[in-house]
Amino acid sequence: MAIVRYTAGRELTPEEDARMRAQVRAAAKKPYTPDPDCPLLTEKQLSEFRPVNFDSMEERAQAMRQGAAILESASV
Repeated sequence: MAIVRYTAGRELTPEEDARMRAQVRAAAKKPYTPDPDCPLLTEKQLSEFRPVNFDSMEERAQAMRQGAAILESASV
């Protein structure tokens, strides 16, 4: 599929709009194929993700300190 570039401030012509919508519909019908250079994550890997938004700056600071400690221990 070709790369589509957007130029700010310019509206699509009706023909361009119809062509873009057709491309999106065609892409939505294609089956998903994972990238061989980036395999899908396992359930265990997915479970290790943690949110990066915090309720307070104190929580954020604590997470940053824990992250720094992990990085320091990994580099030793």
